[in-house]
Amino acid sequence: MTISGIHHIAILTDDYERSKRFYTEILGFEVIGETYREARRSYKLDLAIAGLYQIELFSFPEFRERGSYPEAKGLRHLAFAVKDIESAAAELRGKGVPVEEVRIDALTNKKFVFFTDPNGQPLELYEE
Repeated sequence: MTISGIHHIAILTDDYERSKRFYTEILGFEVIGETYREARRSYKLDLAIAGLYQIELFSFPEFRERGSYPEAKGLRHLAFAVKDIESAAAELRGKGVPVEEVRIDALTNKKFVFFTDPNGQPLELYEE
């Protein structure tokens, strides 16, 4: 088997409209498609990141809260690459998103910063 890349990342939300606004208006991801699945009472929103990656945003009436923060088993966090960490963090703060202080990765000497989506999913900006 040869894996050629990441096809998509799936995120579950308990507030579809709030999360849709966050990922499209705050982070600027492009909507590829949106589907309501009546049998599941669930939305599925396909989002493009820079034309390279895809996020699937799901809403389900039945969900479990994250077990702990940020060290829950499974997806620890999702990191997005940016060219200028300070301006990206300032832009998020300007849009009302709480952002932690910028830190330096001791292994790579690159800057990074954490914030969360409306569901508490840890997200990271990592400077290229």
